[in-house]
Amino acid sequence: MTTSFIDLKPTSINQWQSLVTEASNACDIKLTEDIESYLVFLLMRFTGSPQLAQKIMATELLESVNQKASLRSITLRDVGDQCLLYSGLFPGRAHRRRVRLSYYVNIGKSAYLSLSNLDRFTDTVLFASLAEQFVSLMDILCSMRETNSQIAALDPLQAHEIWSDTGSKHALQTLKKYNISPATAIFNLLLPKNIH
Repeated sequence: MTTSFIDLKPTSINQWQSLVTEASNACDIKLTEDIESYLVFLLMRFTGSPQLAQKIMATELLESVNQKASLRSITLRDVGDQCLLYSGLFPGRAHRRRVRLSYYVNIGKSAYLSLSNLDRFTDTVLFASLAEQFVSLMDILCSMRETNSQIAALDPLQAHEIWSDTGSKHALQTLKKYNISPATAIFNLLLPKNIH
C-alpha cells in the first residue's frame, strides 16, 4: 500500500497555519484560535524534535503519576501530543506495533484530561478542549497527509476500525471514497477470509 506523507521540513508559522486551516476546512471542522495555535506550534515543535515520536506512551503516562507537578505537566503534555501526532500523521504505526489506533486516541485524551485537572496548571480549559476535540484534531492531521495527493491516508480496514472505535468523520469519509458503507465494511470483516 502506498501512502502519502507530509514533508516535515522546518517551515514558517504562516505555512503551518495555512496547512491546518486548509485541512480544517476540508474536514468541515471549526477550531478556536487557541486550539488552532496549539496545533500549529505542536507541528513546529515536532519538526524540530522528531524524537518525540519514539517513546512508549502508556509507560510515560503511568510514570507521570509519581513525578513532581511541574515535570508531570510536561510529561502529560508530551504524551498527549505524541498520541495526537501518531493517530493523525502516522496511523500505520499503530498497525506495525500491533495495537488499534484507538489505543493512541484513548491515551492521548487521558493525558490531556489529566493535565487539565492539575491544580497548578494554568491552561486547564485549553487541555480539556484538546481532550474533548482529540478525534477532530486527529482528523485534521490525517487530512493534512492527503493534501496534494490523490491517495487516501487510510486503507478501508484502517478507516473502518478508526470510524467504529472513535467516530472519526475523516475515517467515515474515507470509507465513502472507497464506496464502502460502514454496514458493508462490518459485513466484510465478519466473512471468512476465503470467501472474499
